Amino acid sequence: MRKVVLILGATSAIARAAAGEFAEQGYDVYLAGRDAEELARIAADLAIRYRIKAGWGIFAAESLSDHGRFFAQAISNMGEMDGVVLAMGYLGDPIAARNFDTGGAEVILINFTAAASILGHCANYLEARKQGFIIGIGSVAGDRGRQSNYTYGAAKGALALYLQGLRNRLYDSGVRVITVKPGFVDTAMTYGMPGLFLVATPQYVGRRIVTALHKSADVIYVPNFWRYIMWIIRLIPEPVFKRLKL
Repeated sequence: MRKVVLILGATSAIARAAAGEFAEQGYDVYLAGRDAEELARIAADLAIRYRIKAGWGIFAAESLSDHGRFFAQAISNMGEMDGVVLAMGYLGDPIAARNFDTGGAEVILINFTAAASILGHCANYLEARKQGFIIGIGSVAGDRGRQSNYTYGAAKGALALYLQGLRNRLYDSGVRVITVKPGFVDTAMTYGMPGLFLVATPQYVGRRIVTALHKSADVIYVPNFWRYIMWIIRLIPEPVFKRLKL
């Protein structure tokens, strides 16, 4: 029987790349996002290109009360789910996000609250099946609060802790939980952003997401050198770090 993976935030560049990698390995996919026309186009392309079953459904992250219905519908459409990739994210305007009512609430809602809500449904289902995987895409921004994007970083940091808790909870059930922390990636989210360096392609990140299933690491940085960059940044003493313009 073919395995099925649910991809949340499926119209993003990283999610598309990951979907293609999964499809190439023979997975059926269920794509979730806001743009029905784009989801249908991606699903049709994957189905034809890789001869898999590719379904799709509208997923409104901010509609928390609808998450249970959405997940049940996804299972009904595909028959079962073997894995979940959380690829949704929202950078927002870092300046506006300093205030909760002008952007901060939305950044936290999309990147953490909604993510925790839908992953809760996924975790309960996979735990009952005693198999499967959850891959959550966070960010190196969640490793330490920086003045340039601390609201986004705080949400991604919270997501990393949530995934860590799921990993601990689901270990005995045989469900794998992997945290992926990309650095700068060449996507619409980062287009035009000043100060970018060592930028990875979505295709590279997508490959790393899928290959992580065949490795033992619970947390991966993409590309791997970000592990060492963030290790150094975390070592900077707070009296020094608070003076830095990062």
